[in-house]
Amino acid sequence: MAALETHPATFRPRHARPATWDPAQRDGAQMMRDTLAQWRAQGPRPDLWVFGYASLVWRPEFDAAEQRLARVHGYHRSLQMWSRVNRGTPERPGLVFALMAGGSCSGLALRVPHERVEALMPTLWAREMPNPVYDPKWLLCQTAQGPVHALAFTLSRNSPNYTGALGAERYREIFTHSVGRYGSTLDYARQTWHGLRTHGIEDRALEKLLRLVDDFSPPRSTAARVAAPRGG
Repeated sequence: MAALETHPATFRPRHARPATWDPAQRDGAQMMRDTLAQWRAQGPRPDLWVFGYASLVWRPEFDAAEQRLARVHGYHRSLQMWSRVNRGTPERPGLVFALMAGGSCSGLALRVPHERVEALMPTLWAREMPNPVYDPKWLLCQTAQGPVHALAFTLSRNSPNYTGALGAERYREIFTHSVGRYGSTLDYARQTWHGLRTHGIEDRALEKLLRLVDDFSPPRSTAARVAAPRGG
């Protein structure tokens, strides 16, 4: 089935301001229902596009019918979200990536066919929103085949999970010591870096962070690259 794209002139997503950024007080199930309602409103039998900017690039856990290199303006990838379970512990919090306001971000637009969306969404939600920390938003993705509106999981600077500014020594400490249920923050950051490079996406901010670890030495490559300013 051909991908159904929604022209920016006909689909203008609205993002309601959250009543609270405290995950304990947010209704994740209702947020999923609202997101599905917004998807259904995009038109007759719309496909779902999901914007992957970190682990969804290298471990999406679903089969996309199509993937495109994509660029989002107005948000950037940033390793500034606390992880106290998956990549760290309450005693030694780790970090995961978030999509933060400002700049731009290169990643992948992943297409889910219309007939699979209803069944996939609970699985995707359980993966990305086990605690309703992210703010799901529909972002305009520019691709070589044309623009698409994709679901993206963003983080507000008002969220208690936002780290604020971290210095080099703090990143080095986290890379050295923070390990959670799915492994270390360092392994996660490296896997994201390699996953992006596999698609020709260069993230200089992430590479700079990884260079804080002595044994990180990125290979030289002559492959085509997509620059990723401001961390994404």
